[in-house]
Amino acid sequence: MFALVVLVAFESFAVTTVMPEVAAVLDGRALYAFAFAGPLATGVVGMVVAGAWADRRGPAAPFAAGTLVFVAGLVVAGAATSMPVLVAGRLAQGLGGGVVNVTLLVAVARAYPAVLHPRVFAWFSTAWVLPSIVGPAVAGFLAELAGWRWVFLGVALLVVPATVPLLGAVRGLGPARHDPARADPAEGSPATREAPPAGRDDAARRVLWAVLVAAAVLALNVAAQLPRAWSAPVAVVAAVAALAAARPLLPRGTLRARAGLPSVITTRVLVSGAFFGAQVYVPYLLVDRDGWSTSASGLGLSTAALAWSASSIVQGRLGHRLPSCTAVRTGTALVAVAVVGATVVTLLGLPAWAVVAVWTAAGAGMGMASSRLNVLVLGWSAPQDQGRNSAAHNIGDSVGASLALALTGVVVVSVGGGDGYVGPGPFVAAFALTALLALGAAAVAPRVGVPRVGVPPTERRPTPGAATPPAGPSPAGSDAPPPTAAASPLTAGGSAAASAPST
Repeated sequence: MFALVVLVAFESFAVTTVMPEVAAVLDGRALYAFAFAGPLATGVVGMVVAGAWADRRGPAAPFAAGTLVFVAGLVVAGAATSMPVLVAGRLAQGLGGGVVNVTLLVAVARAYPAVLHPRVFAWFSTAWVLPSIVGPAVAGFLAELAGWRWVFLGVALLVVPATVPLLGAVRGLGPARHDPARADPAEGSPATREAPPAGRDDAARRVLWAVLVAAAVLALNVAAQLPRAWSAPVAVVAAVAALAAARPLLPRGTLRARAGLPSVITTRVLVSGAFFGAQVYVPYLLVDRDGWSTSASGLGLSTAALAWSASSIVQGRLGHRLPSCTAVRTGTALVAVAVVGATVVTLLGLPAWAVVAVWTAAGAGMGMASSRLNVLVLGWSAPQDQGRNSAAHNIGDSVGASLALALTGVVVVSVGGGDGYVGPGPFVAAFALTALLALGAAAVAPRVGVPRVGVPPTERRPTPGAATPPAGPSPAGSDAPPPTAAASPLTAGGSAAASAPST
């Protein structure tokens, strides 16, 4: 699992680093944002399919299928001779990646007890450390020495052997068992209802809604290519359609930021849109405005990723001594300050180091907030809903990021950014739009709440009439290894125990 996360991390940094060069070589500057938003849109379809599939059959089969589609997309992108073909490969990448993301979350939920979830997600973040340090530089040098195509093809060659051991491990994690005792109707959350997993008809409807979300996001990207008189109206209609289609895929109350699981998803939508919508323009700004090379432009991404990993490790070591609500509030506030800072720095024409500095702060905020949002999703979920809610969480992540990328693409092109560097205006507009999303995330974050199930006693909200659990250090916040009884069935030998501990 660690090796796969490392490869995914490298691919993320590498593609973001080389995409300015790819857009120039393939004459596709107008499709620059589409190359990032497109895979996020198709990823929504993959997430919905994977959530239903994993709940009914377990994570092994969707994980294998998602990996194959992801690799096929890498090959198509690496062999592309035009920007539309590259975008097609990226769409396949997104579809497969969406499936893989959800199945990994479900595997964590089935394999590890809840007390270890902060550490597991911190461990995931450590897998991003090495790629964050060397990924952008390696991608830049690889593009300069062997060509940008090997950024895609090289990852494709390595993903397959990295997934073989993991397939053996997840094979033993079967479908979720319905556990009415985990339901918590008092919270009024779809995450804790007492119904069994959704049937085939409901799953088919959810896939249809996901396809409509993807179509609306893709239409939003096409709006950037239309004449300016049509671009804004089409963009507005497509954005509204995407949100309307996403609504049935998310917990009830998400668009209203209702307290509990809905606000967890809302926060994820907004903070992901803010961070990823702005991040793709950081290397672009450093290349276009400051004349940095492709390899050097990855510096801003590297420092932000290091800060993300360090922040995530800190929250993992603190465990439940740092309440998840506090971590999410702190992280989203830091992202908001950083994205607003990027807007101001660009507007004032401050040096490149200032851009790198504020973006490093954004990475630290995401590391703090993102890990605890993952923990809260699983905490709000009964076992039979882990796939569905993990899918909803990832859908929120992708919808937020893809809409932000598409809207910033429309804004950048509308102010002349699609024709080469014309001044700071397009970048200021992109950062300002994402700053609004970041401020929204910080405003919603206090409503994420604390689940009464799925988290250790030290972080639960007391139930009226129940004894207050004793205070004390949580194993997740200790340096000591977890007790044998809490060991994961995902063993080093690549096999799974016959029965995974339920979370």
